[in-house]
Amino acid sequence: MTSAGEAAPQGRRVLYGRRQGPRLRPGARELIDRQLPQLGFAVVPGQSLDPRRLFASAPHGIWLEIGFGGGEHLAAQAAAHPEIGFLGVEPFINGVAKLLRAVEQRELGNVRVLMDDARLLLSALPDASLARAFVLFPDPWPKLRHHKRRIINPSTLADLARVLAPGAELRLATDDPDYARWMLAAGQAESRLAWTAERASDWRDPPADWVRTRYEAKACAAGRRPVFLTFRRTG
Repeated sequence: MTSAGEAAPQGRRVLYGRRQGPRLRPGARELIDRQLPQLGFAVVPGQSLDPRRLFASAPHGIWLEIGFGGGEHLAAQAAAHPEIGFLGVEPFINGVAKLLRAVEQRELGNVRVLMDDARLLLSALPDASLARAFVLFPDPWPKLRHHKRRIINPSTLADLARVLAPGAELRLATDDPDYARWMLAAGQAESRLAWTAERASDWRDPPADWVRTRYEAKACAAGRRPVFLTFRRTG
């Protein structure tokens, strides 16, 4: 789960949320050490990044998932769409290890990982360079004084609108009712994004190609009903 931060002195950004949970097992640490140098990439502040250059062969499109958690959704989408290049951003090292395990087991060659702040990547991506983006079940930061930490905010949505190609989809999901209203209001306030819902089922039911994650299953088991919001880049 991902959250935003705020600018710190001298332009350094603060990234809220955990970077590491329980100590990594030796196998997970070995996987990180072996796989991340090959599949990971870095962003240099102030420099642009052409995402197509991260892959051995030119992908037919680039999809981005911000805060992929345990990687279930990202790995499943990458397996279903081998022609697409997938960028996954997750600062939580335990989640990165889980995704790398899935990438290795499924032999996925179309996944690249940034273990850092998603806003750095959004700033570096060229205009209209993404065909789809996902922000699924980010940390809701429910306390009013913490709302500034939410990854979905006017600034981030403006960056996403810039890097999404015309017609591209932005998919958001949350099980927190207040955050759902916040997401919808922020999305509708961004003039380059159009909410695609035409009926209640469009936000109550997941998209046809949805992949349920362990976090979503936990939320449903606790009686929290997810909300699914899809926006389309206009223009």
